[in-house]
Amino acid sequence: MTASRPDGRRTDDLRALDVQVDFLEQPHGAVLWSQGRTRVLCTASIEDGVPRWLRNSGRGWMTAEYSLLPASTGERVEREARRGRQQGRTIEIQRLIGRGLRAVIDFQALGERTVYLDCDVLQADGGTRCAAICGAYVAAQRALGRFGLSRALGGTVAAVSVGILEGVPLLDLEYVEDSAAEVDMNVVMTGAGDLVEVQATAEKQAFARDVLDELLDLATHGIERLAGAQQSALADVDAEEPASR
Repeated sequence: MTASRPDGRRTDDLRALDVQVDFLEQPHGAVLWSQGRTRVLCTASIEDGVPRWLRNSGRGWMTAEYSLLPASTGERVEREARRGRQQGRTIEIQRLIGRGLRAVIDFQALGERTVYLDCDVLQADGGTRCAAICGAYVAAQRALGRFGLSRALGGTVAAVSVGILEGVPLLDLEYVEDSAAEVDMNVVMTGAGDLVEVQATAEKQAFARDVLDELLDLATHGIERLAGAQQSALADVDAEEPASR
């Protein structure tokens, strides 16, 4: 069964990917992750020291922050700092990003350092939390490599959205699809195929177990391709570095 998608994609196609590594000069790691019309700027910064509850443990820490820029959705969104507090959605997403990356980091190899991940949505068209996880991984890998700490990020991690629209399973939903979907699901998975998190919601009616399995298979297909894009982007920039010295 096929569905007519706004951009003409097949049901199992990702949106067009564009991964610009070292997009900014100042951060230790910086990536502009573009997936269709969704664009997320992800940076990674490494600092000596850890939260008080980890001091003298020999282990490091990683934490993430996420934000929608005011004009990212077409209608200006008030900055959360102006309101004096973060919204629940923002807190939930940044915790998801942190959990996703912490699933593949070796904190003992990191030592007593903290990796700060900052994900700012420049333009939102669905799947921003998944794009943020994909971009944050690349930024973290880039930052750790510059400190000779690549071994601390032993695995890979990526995320993608899937859903059911008009009875058809779809991969990598853009906003118009996501907003009308009967089932909406975000999947975070390691490169080894292990699940980190599955956020699944029946928006209109309950769905069967076999539908969940079908969506997970579709997500696995997408995440394999996203992981390939991550590694390709990192390999390209590594290959360019000797010539630039």
